[in-house]
Amino acid sequence: MEAVLSIGTHVIPHPRKVETGGEDAFFVGGDGGGVFAIADGVSGWAEKNVNPALFSREVMANSSTFIKDEEASNDPQILLMKAHAATSSIGSATVIIAMLEKTGTLKIASVGDCGLKVIRKGQVMFSTYPQEHYFDCPYQISSEAIGQTYQDALVCTVNLMEGDMIVSGSDGFFDNIFDQEILAVISESPGIDEAAKALAELARKHSVDVRFDSPYSIEARSRGFDVPWWKKLLGAKLTGGKMDDITVIVAQVKTVAVPDDEGSGVEQEKGGEQVTVAATASAEQNE
Repeated sequence: MEAVLSIGTHVIPHPRKVETGGEDAFFVGGDGGGVFAIADGVSGWAEKNVNPALFSREVMANSSTFIKDEEASNDPQILLMKAHAATSSIGSATVIIAMLEKTGTLKIASVGDCGLKVIRKGQVMFSTYPQEHYFDCPYQISSEAIGQTYQDALVCTVNLMEGDMIVSGSDGFFDNIFDQEILAVISESPGIDEAAKALAELARKHSVDVRFDSPYSIEARSRGFDVPWWKKLLGAKLTGGKMDDITVIVAQVKTVAVPDDEGSGVEQEKGGEQVTVAATASAEQNE
């Protein structure tokens, strides 16, 4: 038996970036769709007349290329290193790369505040945590020497079982949705594509709701960011979602029987099909 991933994706750009497609990018590929990645372009580059989407898109395009490299295909940290080194665009991005081995081990490398959670039997059994310099300034790989590199990545492995669900996203997703909401949507969704779409749409709804007490607002208040003291006297507090690009990837772990060499060849073919479809979808999303 071999473990494979069935993957659904959904992207909703920032309300003001719909025409350009936003600054998030993602990649899905590998045998049996066993690899996925998200890059979130740092929007501050726009102030320097640099399109923040170019860097994140190139890193993801390079990731899809280097996944064919034998060394990188088994190690998300090496894949991150090679994809970053080959990127010539100016900019920076937070990045997460995850790959499922045929044995069921999920390997993760993450720089910054894209996130990943594993859900088993209706409970969150694993979460990555964000890396940041200070509030709202995450670690990021960059075209500049001052940025972080693959060596700064949070690296972890998780042993998965058939039926486990993986939910991964950019910070625009996790800043606007709580774990209990994620669990509820997953349990109510008929499939992975529907789950990814429903999760992204719920996060989008929260992101533009000034009264929603979002994970982002709660974190901001805990770091000392709040309304002026005189508003506090009136019972007010800092609330609201955070408008941002929202990328969601939902993956379910499945096992497939590989009876002999011939069976293995068929599985490889299926994997190849999924890479092509995913690459097309990603390219359309990025235009």
